[in-house]
Amino acid sequence: MTDLIDDFGAYREKMNEKILGSNNKVLKRIYSIDTLAYQEGALPVATKEMLGLVSSMVLRCDDCIKYHLEKCYEQGISNEEIFEVFSIANLVGGTIVIPHTRRAVEYWEALNEKTATNIHP
Repeated sequence: MTDLIDDFGAYREKMNEKILGSNNKVLKRIYSIDTLAYQEGALPVATKEMLGLVSSMVLRCDDCIKYHLEKCYEQGISNEEIFEVFSIANLVGGTIVIPHTRRAVEYWEALNEKTATNIHP
């Protein structure tokens, strides 16, 4: 399952380099605003990442879901917290979010598995 994480990360990095390498001012500014929005502020980073995850699930963007799951994982969000996030996303987004929740659970498990594998080789 770690291939799921590694493949996503490699693809994202490769494509972001191409996009930012285009030197398009608008795209660079959008990327910059996105980075700035998720920095520590009145809301902690963890809260912002959970909000990003709910929004991504409701908008049904699997790439965004994976990104925010990784960030939530880095912020130490627990399994219980992540499933509450999933529940809010499904409440707001409706049953059409269920397939995205399935993939989100798969990715969350992969993140946990990768860490467990790295700790206990």
